Amino acid sequence: MKIIRYSGLVFFFLLIITIACKEEQYVYEVNEVEVNPNNSGKNKEKSVSQFISILYANMYQKALSPDDLVEITELIASIGDKKIAYETVLAKMITDPDIKIPTNGEMRSNIEQFVIETYKRFYVRLPTEAEKTYLTNYIESNPDVTPILVYFSFATANEYNYY
Repeated sequence: MKIIRYSGLVFFFLLIITIACKEEQYVYEVNEVEVNPNNSGKNKEKSVSQFISILYANMYQKALSPDDLVEITELIASIGDKKIAYETVLAKMITDPDIKIPTNGEMRSNIEQFVIETYKRFYVRLPTEAEKTYLTNYIESNPDVTPILVYFSFATANEYNYY
């Protein structure tokens, strides 16, 4: 009789342990999203004429004339090092008073909006939160940063060379 009682108790405890230790499975319905870097679709390098035309449009907010495009393209071809040639042409553009660039006061009045507009202007995309936060904090903490420096940095960045 004791054996039956003990075996009944053992069976009862095993049953309770099995029920208590049963792992519940939760199913979360989450949409799968493919996450890529913002510039992941940009894998084709701009030609010299594309780069110059787009750079001119970004700086002056108008189209470059075909004669000027040919002249600048020949200038870049004569220099040899494309990166140095691009920086030289950009440096010349930045010193032109006719470029359409925000003033330092306009930039500092709403730095976050300036960052967003600069990304849209140069990279044709919105910045990620990390990019926006980093650049906003950088501009806020460095009073010597001007819109000209920011524009120069964007135009000479690797991402700007691709579309």
